[in-house]
Amino acid sequence: MLEFLNACLSLDPIAILKAGGYVGLLAIVFAESGLLIGILFPGDSLLFAAGLLAAGGAFDPVALVIGVILAAILGDNVGYWFGKNVGVSLFTRRDSRIFKQAYVTRTQKFYAKYGPRAVVLARFVPIVRTLTPILAGVGNMSYEKFLAFNAVGGILWGGGITLLGYFLGELIPGSELYILPLSLVIIVASFLPIILNFLRGKRAL
Repeated sequence: MLEFLNACLSLDPIAILKAGGYVGLLAIVFAESGLLIGILFPGDSLLFAAGLLAAGGAFDPVALVIGVILAAILGDNVGYWFGKNVGVSLFTRRDSRIFKQAYVTRTQKFYAKYGPRAVVLARFVPIVRTLTPILAGVGNMSYEKFLAFNAVGGILWGGGITLLGYFLGELIPGSELYILPLSLVIIVASFLPIILNFLRGKRAL
């Protein structure tokens, strides 16, 4: 357990997967999909790295993809429940090392721009994906509508990025040796929308 916690603090996807295995990976996907602490985790790079390792035989690809999708959908459901019941407290929560009010503001703008589709699209935007299901609950989105968009997002993000890593691993033998640089590319690509929005905002001033 201590080894897994240390690996999480290092944010190294390889160390996290080796220390946590299936349980650790699914716990992080669950947390990042709806628990505030999930803001800290490198979800995209972790899924991609897991797919690469699955191509090398470290994980069963079918069990991995199914588990990731279910963890993502269940995590979002918890986020929605939290937003529905106690999420209003987010608007008065003080900034901390983990949580910033700027995250809420950014997510509100994202949600206002895309509406219910934000539940799907936010999956691909770090930080925003953790807060969007909470705001959906705060905003009283009907649970049926939320669940439908949540399932689509969980499949596209959880299944899509994991399979991308897996098929790349199948296509390029030994690609698991380059997990770190490939994961860095995924991280940069994940934060690109946030960076572009920030630059647009700076131009508008």
